[in-house]
Amino acid sequence: MDLRRMCSWSMLLGLMALPTLSLAAGKCERLVVTGSPDAPPYLWQDPQNPKHLIGASADLLQHVAAELGIKVDLLYAGKRSQALDEVRSGRMDMLADAPLTLSELESLDYIHPPLLENDYLVWTRKDSVLVYSEAQDLHGHPGALSEKSRLTPQFGTFAEQQLSLTRTPNLTQAFQKLLLGEVEFVLAGRYSGMAAAQSLSMANDLIARAQPVDKPGLYLAVSHNSACNDPWLRGQLAKKMTELPASGLTEAALQRNIERWKQQQQQPASTPKQ
Repeated sequence: MDLRRMCSWSMLLGLMALPTLSLAAGKCERLVVTGSPDAPPYLWQDPQNPKHLIGASADLLQHVAAELGIKVDLLYAGKRSQALDEVRSGRMDMLADAPLTLSELESLDYIHPPLLENDYLVWTRKDSVLVYSEAQDLHGHPGALSEKSRLTPQFGTFAEQQLSLTRTPNLTQAFQKLLLGEVEFVLAGRYSGMAAAQSLSMANDLIARAQPVDKPGLYLAVSHNSACNDPWLRGQLAKKMTELPASGLTEAALQRNIERWKQQQQQPASTPKQ
């Protein structure tokens, strides 16, 4: 009897001693993720399977999740505002490209550092005489900016108060205004600008100035209402985000997806434009 009791206690203690890591990891084997459906080369709808999102952010997240033993489904949830609502509610677990805003801290846990940094550059025609070394130099010159751009709150306030910017429905129209001489510059992300310029055959006509005017991060953001939101997941994702910049995977994913987007634009089927 004593022996059986001792065995029972041993089994109970053994179960209690199981690593908390395993228990935490077991809580979440699958993440349902969404994001912007029209932000190449970061994220956009897969023209072959419109229910899914593809792009550099998707590739990097899939790589990180595979290393953690987690399955990720990157699904289309509608336009950006609809995707945010799906994650806030917990119907989806995570945003793959969330801009850091104070108002969303009430519903989302942001993983630091960001998955990607989106350098916003000053794009001009190659024959432009605009002298630019800092944002203040743009004062008094007409420019354009896509309504879909996501600037940091600080620079957004500066741009609104100090710059003369025409907001266009997308980056394509902003670049067209630039080539037509209706504006002197366009503010656009380094890689989204490259993707747009190449797909529109404008790469030989435009130039991006080297000094960024803004550097908003694109963060992984986990819903407070997600069953997967636990300290183990947040900690492991933060560790992977810290390792990514030195891995070389980020730049490779961006370049690969710029080419992917360009090739898709050359095909007959239409795809969302930024």
